[in-house]
Amino acid sequence: MLRVGAHTSIAGGVQNAVDEQLEYEGNCGQIFSHSPQVWADPSIDDGDAAAFRERAADHDVGPWVIHSSYLVNLCTPKDDLHEKSVASMQTELEVADRLGIDYVNVHLGAHTGAGVAGGLANAVASLDELAVPDEVTILVESDAGSGTKLGDEFEHLAHVCDESRHDLAVCLDTAHAFAAGYDLSTPEGVDETLAEFDATVGLDRLACVHLNDSKHARGTNKDEHAHIGEGEIGETGMRAFVTHDAIADVPLVLETPTEDGRSFAWDIERVRELAGA
Repeated sequence: MLRVGAHTSIAGGVQNAVDEQLEYEGNCGQIFSHSPQVWADPSIDDGDAAAFRERAADHDVGPWVIHSSYLVNLCTPKDDLHEKSVASMQTELEVADRLGIDYVNVHLGAHTGAGVAGGLANAVASLDELAVPDEVTILVESDAGSGTKLGDEFEHLAHVCDESRHDLAVCLDTAHAFAAGYDLSTPEGVDETLAEFDATVGLDRLACVHLNDSKHARGTNKDEHAHIGEGEIGETGMRAFVTHDAIADVPLVLETPTEDGRSFAWDIERVRELAGA
């Protein structure tokens, strides 16, 4: 079964994210456990957590991903930001465990002058401080790579996965990978990109895809998402990607915009059409 869903809101109770997903006709999904723009602890009570688990199971909606705060920077050389980032990630892992959520997704962040090697070492050290619950896996997300952000090269993801004491997995964001220079706009480009990912990171580590088209050209390092098939990756590339054998069993989570009268429901239907599902 094709697993495709969207990032949904927990407003009014985390269980409402499942109901919103069903409105879009999605069958997997992603949430923030709190506002991603601030340092804050999630306020999810036991009743809402139980309701989320029950609704997701009853409607076969999953797997789910918690996306970490945008403020988290695993690569930072700054002690105070490092401490806040690790503490925030630890809280996210504990919330995921309470909700029965499989994955916590995180960007590596920016090295801000520490250099690539230093930033990657900082990321590994930050991850290795975490106590990861047995049923939760950390996903390291590919990045568009602007400024000193890391994760735009598959080698960065592979290094962190290889060096960490945890069994990490990877979330490949199609818009980010395209912006970072990987070609996903043609069947040949998709073949080459996924083959390079396999050779560098390993497809066995690919646990989730953020499926987004890109408003900007390949290699621009500009991170702005477009509706599926309507951006620079385009219909041909998106069809080649979602029908590729390498991602046949990987859940697809949309972070596409709500604009032009189109919402997640439109994009989920579009994915199913392109996939022939």
